[in-house]
Amino acid sequence: MVQINMAEREITVKVVYYGPALSGKTTNLQKLHELMDAGSRSKMVTLDTTGDRTLYFDFLPIEFGTSNGFSVKIKLFTVPGQVMHKSTRKVVLAGADAVAFVADSQRSSASANAYSWRDMEANLASNGIDFAQIPKVVQFNKRDLPDVKPLQEIKDAWGDASTFPAVAIRGEGVRETFRELMRQLYRSMDSRHGFGSKFGVSEEDFLKGVFKNFT
Repeated sequence: MVQINMAEREITVKVVYYGPALSGKTTNLQKLHELMDAGSRSKMVTLDTTGDRTLYFDFLPIEFGTSNGFSVKIKLFTVPGQVMHKSTRKVVLAGADAVAFVADSQRSSASANAYSWRDMEANLASNGIDFAQIPKVVQFNKRDLPDVKPLQEIKDAWGDASTFPAVAIRGEGVRETFRELMRQLYRSMDSRHGFGSKFGVSEEDFLKGVFKNFT
């Protein structure tokens, strides 16, 4: 949940990238990190196993100031996608304010995507987070690989969900996915906490702050 420290004039939010193993969650964070200006780029922490799979989580902090003197910190995490790390996913998801679900576009990955989506829904509920209310977007990654689902088929299947095609390894769709998630996150915070009226931060200012150090 959003952490607001009035004494320190600091607002902290948590964003989690979720999805099946090797769908591109870590790659998304790596590309966001690369897109940031080198002079203001924060350190990205990555814990890997053999085979280049994330064991626990990746962590990428983004911070910016508001016009009325508040500091906003956005902490980005990923979860391990392997089935064996279910308990770790639940822990990392605790306190999440928004989620980006990274799916593999290949038809052969349909069952893994579906399992991971249900797993995310269950873990959000276990953490006391309303699945219907939390800001979320869906990225269909690996559009450059053979036998991927057509975009129209994806849109028809996922209904009202905000979906984005991507080739994360090339940086395609990474920024667009993140921007939409940040837009939804702002609107959620504004609705629940009066973000604009209490802290003097408009949606436009929030997005400018998030992306001011991105190239």
